[in-house]
Amino acid sequence: MTINDENEIDAPFACKLVDRMTEAELSVAARVQRVLPVLREVAARADREAQFQTSHIGVMRDAGLLGMVIPETYGGLGGSLRDLAGATFALGSACPSTALAFFFHCSAASRGLLALEALDAGLFTPEEAPVVRAFAERLLTLMGREGAWMSNFASESVKTAKAAVTISTTATPTAGGYRLSGVKAFGCSTGVATHYLVTAKLDGHENAEGLGLFLVDPRAAGVKERAPWDALGMRGSATHGIELKDVFVRSQDALAIPGAFVRMMQVSRGSFVGNQLAATAVYLGAAQAAYDAALQRLTTRKLADTGESLASASAYHLELIGKMTADLETGYVWLRRQLELETSEPPLASKAEVVRQWRLCKGEVCEACFRVATTALRACGTSATGNRGPIARAIRDLSMGLVQAFPAERGRLEAARMVVNARAQALMGAQ
Repeated sequence: MTINDENEIDAPFACKLVDRMTEAELSVAARVQRVLPVLREVAARADREAQFQTSHIGVMRDAGLLGMVIPETYGGLGGSLRDLAGATFALGSACPSTALAFFFHCSAASRGLLALEALDAGLFTPEEAPVVRAFAERLLTLMGREGAWMSNFASESVKTAKAAVTISTTATPTAGGYRLSGVKAFGCSTGVATHYLVTAKLDGHENAEGLGLFLVDPRAAGVKERAPWDALGMRGSATHGIELKDVFVRSQDALAIPGAFVRMMQVSRGSFVGNQLAATAVYLGAAQAAYDAALQRLTTRKLADTGESLASASAYHLELIGKMTADLETGYVWLRRQLELETSEPPLASKAEVVRQWRLCKGEVCEACFRVATTALRACGTSATGNRGPIARAIRDLSMGLVQAFPAERGRLEAARMVVNARAQALMGAQ
């Protein structure tokens, strides 16, 4: 594909990850491609200042990307998970912080899309359906036609033995709506987003049946930003979270039907809301950028005595290039397979199998990407250890992938339990 502008390219960067793009997918990827130079230009400043670059919202909005996964009916581009994964991957190669914030923005759309799918599947009663539809359409219209930038707050500092994400923020019914109180420890675009999508549990409920969704105005009384933190990586993503103290949310801005959240999750193809792999694609994009930076350095720096490049003359450097290449390909193989499992029609595997694969995939990709960055550092030597350089920045950004959502060790543990439980059930059925 050729893009006829001053930055003409043969194919969008996203094609490195997403195979066999359709013309529609190439068109979306071309929009992403055009914003990469802007993001790349200020990536170092975002990292140095630990500040989200608010100008990027306008850049992304002008490119039509804020509604990437929103159906055209609601003013979006009608993109799929393939489009989102390709976008976050490409954006991650330019500015991982912005890419991660963009992912969390887009992830909010899933709460509307899954609600509509659950309606089509007949999972809501006739009395519930109008409420569910109204909330879904309100959310999707905000993101599509109105160009809102969302922050999706689910994660909290509270952890339990049974879940990586535990919701303790409480929503209490009141006249005309709900009162929210709690602390959200993590969510990109804190203090930047035009709207906060908050997951909270209904007062009196203690399990997933009581989870509700609430659109919170960042300027509402009782909403307070948590103190900014000096993050190791992804420093320009504004992830410091919010405190909610008796915050009023109108009924029309809430989806608080008991059991609604669980029913919505039933129609997702993957784990939880089914688009988490697009977050991991950010890390693969960052790893590709570190790999490219190292290869550029190693192939252009010359030996003083022979004039050969370090890459061609040194067996040591060749070995490190080979290791980087193998680790990078490992990330691609895992993520492409997961993307295929979550988007293929008809489905290639059961939902349980897709979830198990994802539990493994996230950790394997993030660990492989981190190895790419650390090997790039070793290959480029002390001259590449500047704290603001692309490789050092990649090491810090990619280290965040080792712990976000759930670490590789937890993923392998959960996958192993699923394998063992499935085997036990098969043995019981054979008796």
